[in-house]
Amino acid sequence: MYIKRTIEKEIEEALDFFPILLITGARQVGKSTLSLKFKQFDYITLDDTTLFSFAKDDPTGFVSSLKKPIIIDEIQKVPELLSEIKKDIDQNRVNGSYILTGSANLLSFKNISDTLAGRIGLFELYPFSMKELYKKDENVLEILLSDISKVTLSSMENGTIKEHIVNGGYPEVQKTKSSKMRYIWFSSYIRTYIERDVRDLGELRNLEKFIRVFNVLATRSANVLNKSSLAKETQVDVKTLDNYLTLLEQVYQVFSLKSYQKNMGKEMVKTPKIYFSDSGVHSHTLRIKSVEDLDNSHYKGEIVETFVYAELKKHFNASEDFFKFNYYRTKEKSEIDFVLESNSHILAIEAKSSKTAKVDDFKHIIEFDKLVSDKKVVGVVLYFGERIICFKEKFWAVPMKVFF
Repeated sequence: MYIKRTIEKEIEEALDFFPILLITGARQVGKSTLSLKFKQFDYITLDDTTLFSFAKDDPTGFVSSLKKPIIIDEIQKVPELLSEIKKDIDQNRVNGSYILTGSANLLSFKNISDTLAGRIGLFELYPFSMKELYKKDENVLEILLSDISKVTLSSMENGTIKEHIVNGGYPEVQKTKSSKMRYIWFSSYIRTYIERDVRDLGELRNLEKFIRVFNVLATRSANVLNKSSLAKETQVDVKTLDNYLTLLEQVYQVFSLKSYQKNMGKEMVKTPKIYFSDSGVHSHTLRIKSVEDLDNSHYKGEIVETFVYAELKKHFNASEDFFKFNYYRTKEKSEIDFVLESNSHILAIEAKSSKTAKVDDFKHIIEFDKLVSDKKVVGVVLYFGERIICFKEKFWAVPMKVFF
């Protein structure tokens, strides 16, 4: 059964405006399924070895042979095609000619963003948000900036919410209730993207070291990235570590979240935090397969925060409002998990893995609010309780079920 994606409408509109659309995201997030919704397009994939060889050996001939409009899947395998596609568009600009999909962030490749400037509409696709999965056309950021007291929450039980956290948002994972099948899928998925995508993108001379870094990184998701400590623990040099982190970001397996930087009379931490992009992959890597495993895990708080980060990122990406997305931490260790700033508001969000919320949970948000003079601060503590609770007029404890 097809589940409509939030960005589908935007893509339809962009086809009338851009000659090229690029949809990027991790493998298996549904890029091909989404692009195939547009029936007027022919479809080819560069996973096809014959087409790959043709495109690699003769990119000019390959592009000239295409029947347009055309979908080219896994374009990152032959990035040389992009300059040929540019030439084709410059000679005969027809909007809606190409949909390209890629399992890597092509804009991080040298020269590519300049090559297609003004000709391309860019879209990132992530695993399902929980709102998408439950077919609700709602944006959580807009909900939290509305009158929170009037928000109608899902009736979902905490046990089901935690199952979703452990399973994550990848489409294929939603098709089975078997923990064994999910284990096989995650294991195969991780091996596939390491052996195919990462090796395709860069030199990976030591697979064992890369896997070691990946596994240790799972224990540090939702934490400030300490490269020297991580390099020491994984026994790789910092230059190699930087290369591994870049590769993991390029294939959408981890994201970095920059710190909030404003002159507020406080000395801010500048180092980014690191997050796994999906709480299911994160849980699997930490060998957590059930709600019971999650509840008993030393990493429960980090997994819940990783889930919240992933959900917020999806809604941030789909929002019609413009936000800056950061975390806040001072040298005195006053910290707020997420700070989303628009032109008029700041959403300061804490993620908790407990069933209770109290005034003390807002202490860093209250301190932050006193330092901000130009924008309205809305403080939110997300928790596993049942009720929306107001603290001090503009600070709210909001159940995790707001994501559902």
